[in-house]
Amino acid sequence: MSVNRGGDVAFRIPSEPALEPECTSLSCELSAAAAEPGVVTTVAVAGLLALVTFAYVRDAETACRRERRRVTDEHDAFEEFADRIAALDPSPTETTEPTKPSAAATSQLIGTHRAGSGRAVGDLRLRRVLDTYRDTVMSLPHYTEEYDESVAESLAAELGPDTTVSLASNGTLSPALQSAFVDRSRRAAAARRSLADAIDVELDALDDAGATLSGVDRRRSRLNQHLDGIPHGRRVDASIDVWERLGDLESECNAVAIDRQSTLRDPPMSPERVAGDVETGFYEYLYAPMDGPDHPVLASIATVVDRLREDRDRVARRIADGV
Repeated sequence: MSVNRGGDVAFRIPSEPALEPECTSLSCELSAAAAEPGVVTTVAVAGLLALVTFAYVRDAETACRRERRRVTDEHDAFEEFADRIAALDPSPTETTEPTKPSAAATSQLIGTHRAGSGRAVGDLRLRRVLDTYRDTVMSLPHYTEEYDESVAESLAAELGPDTTVSLASNGTLSPALQSAFVDRSRRAAAARRSLADAIDVELDALDDAGATLSGVDRRRSRLNQHLDGIPHGRRVDASIDVWERLGDLESECNAVAIDRQSTLRDPPMSPERVAGDVETGFYEYLYAPMDGPDHPVLASIATVVDRLREDRDRVARRIADGV
């Protein structure tokens, strides 16, 4: 993710996913297992399908925890960058009017500082700023893997393009520019802390939804087992009771779905803009990289409701047949 202009949240999703992504999620592996020819019994298939259903939510929890760890790492990196820049001695304040940045100077800055570059640019303090940014924010493994940006490109995306222009124009670290770096870095860190808190809210919501749906599915299974254990002569009345209880369970699922849809319309955090002026929502930011459905909770609800309706149809046929 990225925090632009010192704190406006924008969720950046890598734009070049693998052409044939490897299936690594739990739900993907279980789905493949359910399709194996060796899985032949109804009980085994039903058990695997139940695991797949709740694997959607578990995969979502895994994705959220991973992203929260990355966001927290970025928070710490920006705090460290701000602390280290604040400790530098700035260059003397210029007494002359600043000159318009030359194309050569801008090109020199932007074209020089990919990770590992050894070329020197401008004042010693400027080099320390760039080296410090490389050693903190850009040293995070996921940062390079996801964005593959130069130092200048990353600075412009995270702290504002004017910081890059100022560096290219002046070739040194003025007190004003130093103050801007420190202030914007701390705001970038604060925005990441807010994002981590929003992800915590989503983790709580996933936990609640998963617990409710698991409970519904367990009660559904117990009702079916209860009905199968009743002698034939007493099954009609029991079937009517089970049919009604299965309907109550479907109503519980519908309530969870309504609650989730309300949450989707009002996420714990909303983005400003992402690169290319394409709006990306909080949930797309979290779940677009996943192998599974874009809305794992709703997908789980739909699967549980489908099973409940299948059970009700089967019980209704028993009632109609008088068995």
